[in-house]
Amino acid sequence: MADDSRRGAMNRALTGFTSTIFAEMSALALATDSVNLGQGFPDFDGPQSVLDRARQAIAEGVNQYPPGPGSAVLRQAIADHQSRWYGVGLDPDHEVLVTAGATEAIAATMLGLLEPGDEVVMLEPYYDSYAAMVSLAGGVRCPVRLEPPSFALPRERLAAAIGPATRVLLLNSPHNPTGMVLSADDLGFVADLAQRHDLIVVTDEVYEHLTFDGVPHVPLCTLPGMAGRTLTISSAGKTFSVTGWKIGWVSGPAELVAAVRAAKQFLTYVNGAPFQPAVAEALALPDAYFEGFRASLQAKRDRLIDGLEGVGVEVYRPSATYFVVADARSLGYADGYDLCRALPGLCGVVAVPLSVFYDDPDGARHLVRFAFCKRDEVLDEAVRRLRTLRG
Repeated sequence: MADDSRRGAMNRALTGFTSTIFAEMSALALATDSVNLGQGFPDFDGPQSVLDRARQAIAEGVNQYPPGPGSAVLRQAIADHQSRWYGVGLDPDHEVLVTAGATEAIAATMLGLLEPGDEVVMLEPYYDSYAAMVSLAGGVRCPVRLEPPSFALPRERLAAAIGPATRVLLLNSPHNPTGMVLSADDLGFVADLAQRHDLIVVTDEVYEHLTFDGVPHVPLCTLPGMAGRTLTISSAGKTFSVTGWKIGWVSGPAELVAAVRAAKQFLTYVNGAPFQPAVAEALALPDAYFEGFRASLQAKRDRLIDGLEGVGVEVYRPSATYFVVADARSLGYADGYDLCRALPGLCGVVAVPLSVFYDDPDGARHLVRFAFCKRDEVLDEAVRRLRTLRG
């Protein structure tokens, strides 16, 4: 028998991924009765008609396994959504896959596309599941750092990161945690790189409807030559304030979607049967809903930024998402992690350090992230508490 005495219980690919910053900081928020501006979930519900549709589905018996690719009504609604907003034509039977949120979509995509040694070029900072799933799939991540204050796409460094082993370019726009949105020129540059190097591009677009100040979101798959090599990921959680439902999707060319489906079927298999018809109804809501929600989140962004700046915190104004990035040094801390650990005890507010979203934590040691997807009174209370730090 082989001697495994030197090997631990856990898969070595998970080294460094044993817990998430969100679990750590949310537990700290509960322990200290703090205002939690750390994790990106709203403290308000989505549209009443959508919630009612889920209740109706439960009452109607939609409580067993849905079809493996997702319910037909939701896959059609996703295809209709892509056509309505972006002019993208999709076959709902072969080019759309429903997943357990965008996080499972990322997991199944990496597991379905990567083999050991395949490189994934990705923007840094990154949503934490990206690194874990690339590692579990045996891939090698190649981060390309976005720098404050603009967090603009560093085109030369992106091009230089692509090598013979690169298989996937993983993009997130609108970008969490920085709030950057790739411009049309940036997308054109990416499209040219992808075609010249024959790359698959995976785009995480969960904040597609949450861009501000008139900044447009343009899916990469709509650019010439990109429909056949782009997998687009999104979800209902952010747009409709139902993050706990965990209904996401992947769309793109049938061959790539089939690869994702092959992995996905052995993860959750299926999920959220009664939520699927409700999300289908949500995707068909009138334009006024999407514009109203966007305006509401923009107002919350401005409310929190005004409050933070009033306390003397230096912030970077995001063009999208749920989050504001701030400089811990303006509150007297060189290390954002130290600040985030101290804040609950000092004034009862929770944020998350940006360094956890980097391969090299020194890349953003001084930055922290605050979520503004909260009720106005909660944002105001957080600012009031932060003001006590100034004496």
